[in-house]
Amino acid sequence: MEDAQAVRASESRVVLVINAGSSSIKFSVFDAPGDEPVLRLRGQVEGLGGSPRFRATGADGTTLAQEDWPADGRGTAHDRALARLAPWLAGRIGPAPPMAVGHRVVHGGATLRRPMRIDGVTMRTLEGLVPLAPLHQPHNLAGIRAAMVAWPEAVQVACFDTAFHRDHPDVADRFGLPRSLHDRGVRRFGFHGLSYEYIAGALARVAPEVAGGRVIVAHLGAGASMCAMRAGRSVDSTMGMTALDGLPMATRCGSLDPGAVLHLLRDGLDADELEDLLYRRSGLLGMSGVSGDMRMLLDAARRPGGQAAREAIETFIYRVNRELGALAATIGGLDALIFTAGIGERSAEIRARVCHAAAWLGVRIDEEANRRGDARLSPAGHQPQVWVLHTDEAHMIARHTLALVGGPAPGG
Repeated sequence: MEDAQAVRASESRVVLVINAGSSSIKFSVFDAPGDEPVLRLRGQVEGLGGSPRFRATGADGTTLAQEDWPADGRGTAHDRALARLAPWLAGRIGPAPPMAVGHRVVHGGATLRRPMRIDGVTMRTLEGLVPLAPLHQPHNLAGIRAAMVAWPEAVQVACFDTAFHRDHPDVADRFGLPRSLHDRGVRRFGFHGLSYEYIAGALARVAPEVAGGRVIVAHLGAGASMCAMRAGRSVDSTMGMTALDGLPMATRCGSLDPGAVLHLLRDGLDADELEDLLYRRSGLLGMSGVSGDMRMLLDAARRPGGQAAREAIETFIYRVNRELGALAATIGGLDALIFTAGIGERSAEIRARVCHAAAWLGVRIDEEANRRGDARLSPAGHQPQVWVLHTDEAHMIARHTLALVGGPAPGG
């Protein structure tokens, strides 16, 4: 029976992509008829561990399913969700299971530098990185384990958010610590690499004249970071050894003086309390006392008594522009600034305020184009160019997965 399933999986031309979070599983189904995976459908299960809600849409956005799921059952929340999801997917992708399942994994450490098939050794390595990404890595691994049960005949592939940054110059990744610690992995890694890799390819399609130059991408969302690229490759990024570093985020603190951490430890916080503070109670939420959601903060800032929300937004914009200047220094200037992710793609106000503060770098935008949400924001013929590009990490994972199981190499 298992041999028959393996044969059916090998005959399939379907790639399933899983992005497992703490309380949700996002999934996408891609057909692979030729050189490029083609989206068939996508969806997510939210509310894991409580009252799960399932929704799926076709590639054109048409709703295919939307329902609440029961919360009872045995096993972990991820196991239950994928066990319910598997037969629903089977009814839409045919009798053969997917030939491969590609997984987003946030941290690959220093040794996992490219997408790879998942085996016992890989899982043990990824488990060892959990302390460096406690908000993400445990749930990524839970999704992998659940997928192995739901589709045991499919090849399981891990795609790492850190991999795109592994060619940084050594000086970009060193801390001012003893060399022995660097050799043990206490170093900067960078994250959101799947998003940046996708954007590098998208920019090459829409603006090839600048894609090979000095580009800074601002991935601004609940998790926020920025990346400096030259010739489409990462040179430096704002995140470091963990996804806490760099910009203040929805609930994460961003860059912090290590002396402040020592002070908090000596003031009575233990390691678990400190982790909770820095990952879950800081950032926009902590500064505002209102929310970590930029939409809610912008609304609160316009109301009487919204001073704390305004200060949180101003701090976020200040830090984006401080990092923009620092990253521009690492690549010797700026040919293009790209906004992406939830805030970057949807908030005209944040984009405008960032660009106005960056006028010293020559950044200019067409205000009406920004309000309309056009892809290109800078006036025709002006450089540096400013673009808003939609990121698609799932598509990037599908490309890598297809390449690893025998399809074409990823690109664009």
